[in-house]
Amino acid sequence: MPDWILEVYRQLKSRICRGDNGLTKEKATALIVTEEIREADAEYALQRLIDRGYLYLVDDELYVTDSGSDDAEE
Repeated sequence: MPDWILEVYRQLKSRICRGDNGLTKEKATALIVTEEIREADAEYALQRLIDRGYLYLVDDELYVTDSGSDDAEE
């Protein structure tokens, strides 16, 4: 998986792991979008992270699959 997507994962993981609740896809996308990452790219990154099992989705809330892992690796 590309490094920029793994960086997105690290950013979201720290945000999601702060509380017991997940993060909506809309909020996650808003957090990812920067000058370098467009909304379409953010949505692509989220889908790749879900497809690869880094994140999972329940009732439009994203959760980290393995909160014990410190680093995302391919």
